[in-house]
Amino acid sequence: MLESWVRTRGGIVGLVLCFQDTWDLSLGGKIMTPKQAPDAGAPPAAGAPPAAGAPPVAEAPPAAGAPPVAEAPPAAEDSKKPPEITQTPEELAFYAPNYIYLTILAVITFPPLGLLAVFFSYKTTQANKNSQWEDAYINSGRTGWLDVFSILIGLAIIYVYALFM
Repeated sequence: MLESWVRTRGGIVGLVLCFQDTWDLSLGGKIMTPKQAPDAGAPPAAGAPPAAGAPPVAEAPPAAGAPPVAEAPPAAEDSKKPPEITQTPEELAFYAPNYIYLTILAVITFPPLGLLAVFFSYKTTQANKNSQWEDAYINSGRTGWLDVFSILIGLAIIYVYALFM
């Protein structure tokens, strides 16, 4: 299992992501198993969210002369925000090519293979966006080969049609 995490997440980053749920830096870097919890008798930190499964705490009334409490913004505003770009410039430089212009030419010259190339070009683009580099490069290779074969077959059909028809 550890090897699959390292392979899919990429080296050291995958190894760190694999074990991040066992680290609690608030305890001085003490490694805990996921089922362990900090000392149950300790009071919660000020402003900390309630523990999972804890009964709800009644909020205290505001102090006399205190300004009114502002309400939290609705969650609908958060959903309208565009997704945050999490890829570094180095990752963006390693995007697998999707051969979009060759794919368009392939669809024009020989649509059966050209449409397959469109599918793999789309899968390449999606894998690039999700940082799935292995899938992106595999689909990029498939797109390139399908583009070449589609264009060659389409040109051969045009050539035969021009000579013998």
